[in-house]
Amino acid sequence: MSRLEIDSPKRARIVMEELYKDLERRIESSPPGLCPVEMSRAFLELCHAQTCGKCVPCRIGLGQLSYLIKDVLDGKATMETLDIMEKTALSIMESADCAIGYEAAHMVYKGLIGYRDDYEEHIRNGRCTCTYSQPVPCVSLCPAHVDIPGYIALVREGRYADAIRLIRKDNPFPTTCGFICEHPCEARCRRNMVDDAINIRGLKRVAADFAGEVDPPACAPSTGKKIAVLGGGPGGLSAAYYLQLMGHQATVYEMLPKLGGMLRYGIPNYRLPKERLEEDVNSILKTGVEVKHGLKIGQDITIQDLRKQYDAVLITIGASTDKKLGLEGEDADGVLSAVQFLRNVGRNEIMDLSGKEVAVIGGGNVSMDAVRTAKRLGAKKVSIVYRRRVADMTALSGEIEGAVAEGIELQTLKAPSSIKVNDKNHIEGIYVKPQMVSSIRDGRASIKPTGEDDIYIPCDILIVAIGQNIETRHFEEAGIPVERGKILTKSTGTFENMPGVFAGGDCASGPASVIKAIAAAKVVAANIDEYLGYRHEISCDVEIPEARLDDRTPCGRVNLTEREACERVCDFEGVENCMTEKEAKQEAGRCLRCDHFGYGIFKGGREKLW
Repeated sequence: MSRLEIDSPKRARIVMEELYKDLERRIESSPPGLCPVEMSRAFLELCHAQTCGKCVPCRIGLGQLSYLIKDVLDGKATMETLDIMEKTALSIMESADCAIGYEAAHMVYKGLIGYRDDYEEHIRNGRCTCTYSQPVPCVSLCPAHVDIPGYIALVREGRYADAIRLIRKDNPFPTTCGFICEHPCEARCRRNMVDDAINIRGLKRVAADFAGEVDPPACAPSTGKKIAVLGGGPGGLSAAYYLQLMGHQATVYEMLPKLGGMLRYGIPNYRLPKERLEEDVNSILKTGVEVKHGLKIGQDITIQDLRKQYDAVLITIGASTDKKLGLEGEDADGVLSAVQFLRNVGRNEIMDLSGKEVAVIGGGNVSMDAVRTAKRLGAKKVSIVYRRRVADMTALSGEIEGAVAEGIELQTLKAPSSIKVNDKNHIEGIYVKPQMVSSIRDGRASIKPTGEDDIYIPCDILIVAIGQNIETRHFEEAGIPVERGKILTKSTGTFENMPGVFAGGDCASGPASVIKAIAAAKVVAANIDEYLGYRHEISCDVEIPEARLDDRTPCGRVNLTEREACERVCDFEGVENCMTEKEAKQEAGRCLRCDHFGYGIFKGGREKLW
């Protein structure tokens, strides 16, 4: 009788898995735009170093491929070299005895097919198609290009006010972003290669909480120029802030009673306490920005009138109207738009949902805000209805987890098909069509109906959160080009037929994150400055600490804690707790200071869209 043996992983498989994980960490921690040919060479050499050398395909073939790729990178190759590489790779794939040889050759072969242009560019012109000056990864991923390593170093030294001053050079909403920024900067943090990304947003929150009141920098001498800014949201206020610092008089026109736009009227208080938003708004107003409330474009004022009164006009109205489901019965009582629902709550027009069942259509951050707000208004049951998977939701993972912790039900792979309305024209429920994943492209699922019968979901209130649009009628009448709900501008934010009129933010790009609106505002403010005949520079006199030379040992990331779900769901007080000072200094100490080590000294530049 033969003995059974435990099936243990073979050495080749173990090595390959380790190589993949190592490469994955390195790619994740690298800035966008790395040369794919160079990445192929690096991975090929990793694999070649780990082969056993038993078979010729691995021992000799991978070495030959490595030499050929080096010839490409060194400018010594010809087009014939690529054909030789392709034949060599196919030969290794067909004859290698282990997974290491096959996968390494397969990676090279796929590269020769998938990004052949990059190989050919190296051969013809001796350069990569993605040639660029390597930025610090976190700064590269930040839409506003905030000096992240700089303010983290300042937080570590306890210089919180200086950290706020440095952030405001590129982002006048440090407190707000400390609460709600989507922190794309963390995605490429080089610390991922050691353990985990730095909690960049959390450290911004620390700086805002511990700094106290920090006055804005002094404005440049007055130029005598006047600019009208339409919209008092993050984009409009940011542009007005930078224009004011440059010496131009900015006047913000806002139709609502208070400034902040969707920050005030779209994001619930539990996520962004409004007294903290006021800190940023007040700092902006201290620069001398003027505000006119209660005036709506196209109704109380027109673009033509403003253009006569001001040297330039900036449109930053944001996306403040909802998209529709397109289903019969959508105008019934009890069917609400998410934007209007959240705006009413922001105005303290509280709806009593005690004992009611609420369904919210959509899977974005607005949807999460709506369901968590409905729960706090006393709803008996709250459900998210989404046509794709949880993995396909555009909401931040932390928002989804927070909603689930508070008792929100996720109903995924269900597409709304019809609305049931009673004889009093009030919604009773919604029918949804079950879906299944047909394919996945770029990580996002394509869906199709399963063919099963529709499912009925009873609800007293239906909230629609499937996207936002802008009000375009007045702009079209004024001759401003509009297409698919967006204002069409040149890359500078200008128009061919209307000199002196600019547009930026959500109204030009479509709904986006707060930090993207701020980044767009900074760019368009610089372009308005140049249109007016100036080239002002926004600077900051904060001295950044020297980089430390001590080793950065592996250390766990400090995450922000939250109030207990059973407690926080009963009110609209802030959910997140800030770090302690000790935690903040430990977390800031994890920063590898890539601006000094590996990427050269980071030099902030003035960004423009040309």
